[in-house]
Amino acid sequence: MPNYQASVFVTLKPSILDPQGRTVERSLSHLGQPVSGVRVGKYIELHLEGERTEVERRLKDIAENVLSNPVMENVRWELEEKAPEPA
Repeated sequence: MPNYQASVFVTLKPSILDPQGRTVERSLSHLGQPVSGVRVGKYIELHLEGERTEVERRLKDIAENVLSNPVMENVRWELEEKAPEPA
């Protein structure tokens, strides 16, 4: 059965304040690295097994209903098929 690695990216929607991002932005500025628009999010890796269509359906459900809050966050993912482990 095929194995997949999913990378899930969760970020706050632009309309949601990001105090952690503001703190990172200020810290970088104090270190002489002026930047702007810093947003902090989450990165999650998952390993899934099954047929691609079913894995995509499961991943969509997990990402949208478990790993993110759709009211406050945007979520996207990448799915990559992994080669079988040598025996």
